[in-house]
Amino acid sequence: MTRRSKIILLTTTIACAGLALGAARAHDVPKIATGFIADTLCSETFVSGLDPSRNLAETTDAMPGVGLLTWAMDFQVDRVRKDVTVTLFGIGRSHAVYREGLGCTLEHGQGIADVALPPDDQQPALLPEIAGPGLVPPQSEGLSTALDRAFAEPAQPPYRRTRAIVVMKAGRIIAERYADGIGPETQLLGFSMTKSVISALTGILVRQGKLKLDGPAPVAAWKDPDDPRHAITVDQLLRHTAGIALGSSLQASLGSAFEPVNVMKFAEDDMATYAESVPLATAPGTVWNYHDGNFLILSQLIRNAAGGKPADALAFARRELFAPLGMRHVTLQLDGAGTVEGSSEMLASARDWARFGQLYLNDGVAGGKRILPEGWVNYSATATPNAWVGIGAGFWTNQGDSFGAKLRVEHGWPHDAFFAKGTIGQYTIVIPSEKLVIVRLGRSPNAPPQADGVFDLVRDVVAATREKGKLAGVD
Repeated sequence: MTRRSKIILLTTTIACAGLALGAARAHDVPKIATGFIADTLCSETFVSGLDPSRNLAETTDAMPGVGLLTWAMDFQVDRVRKDVTVTLFGIGRSHAVYREGLGCTLEHGQGIADVALPPDDQQPALLPEIAGPGLVPPQSEGLSTALDRAFAEPAQPPYRRTRAIVVMKAGRIIAERYADGIGPETQLLGFSMTKSVISALTGILVRQGKLKLDGPAPVAAWKDPDDPRHAITVDQLLRHTAGIALGSSLQASLGSAFEPVNVMKFAEDDMATYAESVPLATAPGTVWNYHDGNFLILSQLIRNAAGGKPADALAFARRELFAPLGMRHVTLQLDGAGTVEGSSEMLASARDWARFGQLYLNDGVAGGKRILPEGWVNYSATATPNAWVGIGAGFWTNQGDSFGAKLRVEHGWPHDAFFAKGTIGQYTIVIPSEKLVIVRLGRSPNAPPQADGVFDLVRDVVAATREKGKLAGVD
């Protein structure tokens, strides 16, 4: 096929998809597609240390329909300048820039905010150590079998491409395994697991009296009482019931490129300000609709409450959350305006994701110190009405009678399980009744729901850890 033919085919694909989906303008799609690829490749090349070609193939293979665009893409990784440029036959171009300690940021031609990385004050961890320096092999035959199954690839697609699993019982790792090129200190993108971290930071500010769940959220653009958005609360932002007209962020596929929320994420420097400028689609508190704009607005509220500067927000997150938990391998990435991209841009090692889950297993306490407000963990796991996937306030949940909760319970998940979830196969699962935290990271399609093997993993781990006498020293 000639270059001209490919361009015609690509243009036709975008136009037809735009007509079929009836969503955002088709000419936004190339920028969104190249932006997602540039940002992901930059993050996982310069922060995670992964091979960009393999990473691109595994990521796009996990997203149905994306191959219709990626065959036409060209990417350049400059290891000297530490940036990534992705182009789509001249009708789309995105540029992501890496900065030490800050990860990657998409640059849209206007420059990106200068950010001073706050110094590490070497604050001691309050959470007890979860493992020694070496890998922790499965502590029972059942756990070994569970990890074998989780890393095994099916004969036919969809493939799992599991990258890391950590199983923690009563605060200690009892099994972990990693794919080639990945280890206990490798930082991996959590995608929307980042939302759960933003929820935790919001909770800390609530405990400190700097934010309130109820009453109007302190967003300057909504301060006019006659503005219908004035009624939006922090609780509604956490639960995706604010009603802001940005489409949906539920699926990672070609179709999602047509959602207006992704124009915000991949074509705008100041994502939160963009989200705050959008009108309402529904009255606040009346309809559940999952999209990233809610948590970008929360990220700006966190920045404002922490002091207003980008470094203030980073220092706050480290001082109040990461350091107490011993999370030393974490990167919070920023948008072009210097605000934490709190919808999907945190990287952390699998062990650090497990430490985060342990905070919730401990009811928000680390080393005897209360990090989250009393009752916050239960609040986070309490089901949001009409959220069919089963979701609470920053976490997914098996509480309630949603379709998603019932499906997970039918596949062996305990009723009290709740979890941070990121697209294409990222999980930090907390099961209080079993004293378990299970972290799984990979590159798996979102559908069918069993494609990533997590249903089997949870069921297998629960069964294995219930076996008496198998796990010496673990109750």
